Parts: sequence; C-alpha cells; structure tokens
Amino acid sequence: MESLKPLFKPLEDLLDAGGARKDVALLVTSALFLAISFAAGGDLAVDPAWVAIILCGVPIVIEAFIAIVTEFDVKADLLVSLALIASVAIGEYFAAGEVALIMQLGGLLEELTVERAQKGIQRLVELAPRQARVVEAGGKTRMIDADDAELEQVIRVLPGETVPVDGVVVSGATSIDESAVTGEPMPVDKLAGDEVSAGTVNQFGSIDVRATHVGEDSSIRRMARLVQSADAGKARIVRLADRWATWVVVGALAAAAGVYLVTGEILRSVTVLVVFCPCSLVLATPTAIVAAIGNATKRGFLVKEGDALERLAEVGRVVFDKTGTVTLGKPEVVAVVPAPGSAIDADELFSLVASAELRSEHPLGKAIVRSARERGIEFGEPIAFAMEPGRGVTATVGGREVRAGGEQMMSELGINTGAWGAEELAELRDSGDTLAFIAVDGHAAGVCALSDVIRPESAVTVAALRAAGAEPVLLTGDNEAAADAVCAQVGISAYQAGCRPEDKMAYIERSEAAGERCAMVGDGINDAPALKRSFVGIAVGGAGSDVAVEAADIAIVNDDISALPHLIELSRHTMRVIRANLTFSMGLNFLAIVLAFLAVLDPVSGALVHNCGSVLVIVNSSLLLRWEKKS
Repeated sequence: MESLKPLFKPLEDLLDAGGARKDVALLVTSALFLAISFAAGGDLAVDPAWVAIILCGVPIVIEAFIAIVTEFDVKADLLVSLALIASVAIGEYFAAGEVALIMQLGGLLEELTVERAQKGIQRLVELAPRQARVVEAGGKTRMIDADDAELEQVIRVLPGETVPVDGVVVSGATSIDESAVTGEPMPVDKLAGDEVSAGTVNQFGSIDVRATHVGEDSSIRRMARLVQSADAGKARIVRLADRWATWVVVGALAAAAGVYLVTGEILRSVTVLVVFCPCSLVLATPTAIVAAIGNATKRGFLVKEGDALERLAEVGRVVFDKTGTVTLGKPEVVAVVPAPGSAIDADELFSLVASAELRSEHPLGKAIVRSARERGIEFGEPIAFAMEPGRGVTATVGGREVRAGGEQMMSELGINTGAWGAEELAELRDSGDTLAFIAVDGHAAGVCALSDVIRPESAVTVAALRAAGAEPVLLTGDNEAAADAVCAQVGISAYQAGCRPEDKMAYIERSEAAGERCAMVGDGINDAPALKRSFVGIAVGGAGSDVAVEAADIAIVNDDISALPHLIELSRHTMRVIRANLTFSMGLNFLAIVLAFLAVLDPVSGALVHNCGSVLVIVNSSLLLRWEKKS
C-alpha cells in the first residue's frame, strides 16, 4: 500500500494548499450557507447545505479514503465520511453539512495549536563564520571558506571575530566569550595551549589557533545536529479522536447495523451514524488547549507547540540552566576585600579598581565600573591605561600604579597571591565567585569578587515547583563551587556542574529513559539541544537567544520564571478538563444512540443534539481562560 502514496501526493498537496486563511474562509462560507439551509433549505431548488458538504465534507472523505488505501489507517475521519455519505444518500443534506463543518472546525483549531518551529537549526549553523584566515609559511595570511579549513592548519582570529574552528591557541593571548557554547556570562582568558571552540567570540587580542575539529565536526555544527536528533526523539501526541478511532468506527457501525436489524429502518441507522460522529470528541482537546494557551499568554508564556501543555501535565522534574535562568546572567561585584595589612580600605580600593577599569572593554571590567556607580563609589578617569588581553589592566590613578587581573598576572609581577589571605580567598572561591586581584604600587592591595546575580524570584519558584510535585534540578556549564553556591541560595538539592550542550542533553535522555518526564528551562544557544530533546522545552525568551526560543515548546516572553508553577498546575487542570469533555462527549453519544433507536431523533435533530454537545464542550473549555489555582 505504501507504493500507492506517490499517486495521491498531488491531491494531498492540493488539499493542504492555502493554509489557515483558506480554511477559515471555507468555514465561514459553509456556516453561512448552513444557516440559510436551516432557515429555508426546503423551499429552495438546491439545498444551500451542499456548499458546506462540498467545501468541508469532500476533503474529509478524500483524506479518509487516501489513509485507508495507502496505509490502512483508520481515523475519526472514516466514520465522519460514512455518516456524510449515508446522510446525503437519504437526502439529509443539513445533517451532512453540519457534521462536516464541526469536524473541519476541530481540525483547524488543532492545526493552529500544533505548528512547529524549525528555524533555530539554521540559525545555529549561521553562527559559525563563513570565512577563516589561514596563516601560511612566512607569516602571510589568506582568506578561505570556513568549511574548507583543514586539520592542523593555523587560523588567525582577530579581535571581535568569531572563532571558525575548534582548536588550540598556539600564540597570542585574549579573552573569549564562550556563552554560545557554555551559556556562562564570564569571559574566559586564553593563552597558548588553551582550547577554543567554533562559534565563540574573540574579544581582545589576536590569536593563532591550530585546528583540531573543522567543518561538520566543529562544536557549533555538532550542536545543530544535536537539536535535529533531539527533535526526532520527542514523543508526538496523537489526537485522541484518532487514537480511539478504530473502536469508535467499529462501535458506530455495529450500533447502526444493530438498529437496522431490529427496526428495519435505514433512517434510524443513519441517525445513529450522525450522532456517533466524534465532533465533540475532536473538539475536546484543541478547544481546551486553545483556552489554556490564552490563560498562559496572560502570564507571559508563548506556547508554541499545541501539545506542549498536554505533555507538561506529565512532567515530574524541572531542569534549570543556571545563567540567565536561575540567575540574571549579569555579573556584579559581591565583595571588595583589602589584603591583610593593607592601608587601603574597601571603599578606596573599590574606587581605585573602578578608575583603572573605566576604559576597559572586558565584561568583568565593565561590571566593576557599573557596580561602583550603582553603589555610589566615587572614581575618576585614569591618567594612563593599558590592557593586556588575557591577563588584566594597568592604569595610573591619582599618581598610583593600579593593576587588576588574574593570579598569573600577579605572579609575573612577583606578587604572591597568598598575601591576600588564604582563608578569605578560599571562602570566595567556595562561593563560586570570579576573582580579580588588585595591586597598588607593586604591592598586594586586595581582591574584587564578582558573581552572577540570582533572580529575586528563583527561590520562591523552586519551592512552589517542589510543592506542585515537580522536583527542580540545576545543570550548568559553570564550576562546582558556583553551582553549589547557587543551589544553596535557591533551594535546589540536585545539580550537575561543568555541563556542555551534549551533557545537558545526555542528562535529559538518561532521566527519561528511567521514566522521569523532564521539562528543560534555559535561555542560551547551548541549551537548545536539551530544550529540543526534553519532554517539554521552556525558553526564557526575554534574555535568551532566538535559537533557544525556537528550539523550545514554550517561551517566557517577559523573562519572569515565577509563573512556572502556575503553568504546570494549569497544564494538569487542562487535562482534567479534557477528560471531562471526553466523558461528556461519549455519554452524550450513547444517549443519542438510544434516542435514535427509539425514533425520538432523526438525522437533522440528531445533528443538532450532537452540535449542542460540541457547544457545551467549547463552553467548558473556555472556562480555562480565567482559571486560577485556589490557594
């Protein structure tokens, strides 16, 4: 039967052409002519219901026929097609048109809520630069396509450029923005012998990099493939009406045949087929989902995937990225500690280092200046300034020589970092802080500690999620000390540090293989594979990258994670509403069958009764728009 598929491809393309706007136009036109048919159809030469039958009914019959012939796939459309054909055969045109209209309305609602975004994969690929600067013998350089770079070639990367290959620095010093790969906001100093990754940004000095992974094997390309493979592994939620279609069809045909055998009246059998049509069953899920999406939108959530709320109801673990999700992704000064025995107090030291960093382009230098301004620390322009990429800055401030940088810079100046106080340094490092050592006039003066800022709502959100039965977990590319410090502050007991994109995705896969449904919450490009692979991906969209947002099922557009517990509770209540809708729909169908058997209903009145059932389903679903969990 698979061999027959190509024969029907042009017909399927024709039915799909035009998109949602065409479907809405057909539904409005069909509804108008059905209203005319109901009001005066019997007085006209041709019943206006034929318009609805042709516009809404014929596509259903064609799709059901193609599914049966090519795949022997029994869908709800098959029963609807049988009811349509039977109703038309005995002249009950209004009943046929009404059933077709309701089915197409359900299909449109479903289509509008299950659209998937795939643009993020292409954007990942585009992050890698198109060209690379190869260093040849004699020191000359030439430009080539980045995809043509070869292993062991030396690639020169200038300040501000994106690294085109994975490799090892062979000469030069700089700071690299690795947020595209690790998600961490702190730039990383790189010297000869250090590794760099494709897609990261060289911020200051010129470096030469010996290529170790190129082309499709580079970090950014591997990440794109991870996103693609993750999407393929995510379970699809099948429309409930189609999931139960085989039993519905068998039940309807058996009931219709039984009624005919007992009564001998074809009209009653056709009425059974009409009232058994799963219109309210088809509407039960999409109407509730659409209403719940409206509720979520008011809380700042963009629900991109139609079945995301359906899946979210099953989640038992919420996995957080750290930077930009639990934290704001913005480093600030958390402590300025003078060295033991130094005559310079904390405020003066803060003023000196802020002056020294005033002309710095380094993110940590900018953070020091910004924090000094926010705290009202007075500082001025340095008289002289020099920046050493990958090491630190040197400036003359008020006649004093001020140096700020890493331990390597201090050791090269002959300053023992132990002079800063071993206990104080250990405490700051245990808190996961990034340290900038400060020397004044060649002597140890103190240390400036910087850390990412935790979102004010993080601790409350974590507690509320745990109360809702969803266990929070932290995955971060940061070090163990930083991860432990953040978890202690927000109340997360389980975490994994040093995670690259593939590590986060592997954690999700292990968890779900063990039967634990996971929702991943992240904001960066590095989170995209895990967002795509998780049972539900939730992107913090306000601070996050376009790639993360497009890889996720749900985006938090206002950058506020505090409504996550409401979203999970909403998803669970939505499923309760869907189950209530389904129970009511099936109960109404069985009642209508009894009434049809007793000749209380004919095809037209049966269509109206089951249409009333559809309306009640819609009304019940609409209550989700204003649902709030009771305290």
